[in-house]
Amino acid sequence: MSAVLSVTGLDAGYGTIPVLHDVSLEARQGEITAIVGANGAGKSTLLLTLAGHIAPTRGSIRYEGREIAGNPAHRAAGLGIAMVPEGGRLFPFMTVQENLELGAWHAGARKHMRESLEEMGELFPVLRSRRSQLAGSLSGGERTMVAVARAMMSRPRLLLLDEPSLGLAPVIVERVIELIQRVAKQKQLTVVLVEQKVAEALEICQQAYVIEHGHIVKSGTGAALSHDPDIQRAYLGL
Repeated sequence: MSAVLSVTGLDAGYGTIPVLHDVSLEARQGEITAIVGANGAGKSTLLLTLAGHIAPTRGSIRYEGREIAGNPAHRAAGLGIAMVPEGGRLFPFMTVQENLELGAWHAGARKHMRESLEEMGELFPVLRSRRSQLAGSLSGGERTMVAVARAMMSRPRLLLLDEPSLGLAPVIVERVIELIQRVAKQKQLTVVLVEQKVAEALEICQQAYVIEHGHIVKSGTGAALSHDPDIQRAYLGL
């Protein structure tokens, strides 16, 4: 299967501060590609660059055969790219429904808003009873669900997830991980998942990349990397 997303020789950073160095990776349709590594390794910077929030200084980002490196973030939704930022970043004084409707702001998604709302109710049943509730009053797990559902309202083909398990209790992390698997499978989405919970990410992904100090240092299937002695020592506590 050809790659939906292909990144080659990517350099990026903040102003004069370089963060990513010669990053190359691929992600395929219907699969979860995990980017794992320690805090500060460059994982979030990579997602922000893929989503257009940071312009790369070098390299190529090809999405569905088209070069998108340097495209501004506001064009991403129209291309079929959605990102769930770290912490979800909901609008706390707006209702769940209002947050979801914001996800369908671009014209291609707006005409399917009612249909998308029904689909989100099926994917995330708990949200049906929370639609009139203020987003800021939700539990951490519920906020994560709303953030993912809001991204899905744009009807993406590529979903970028930045630390969706951040700050959640272990039992809620399990639910979020299962949710990501279900969304990828049912919608045949290409998912790029950034996670510090390395064991959980490797368990559900088809392909994984390990990033250290802005460099990709290892790649392979999730199963292969979970049995890699270096990964076990560095990230899995074995």
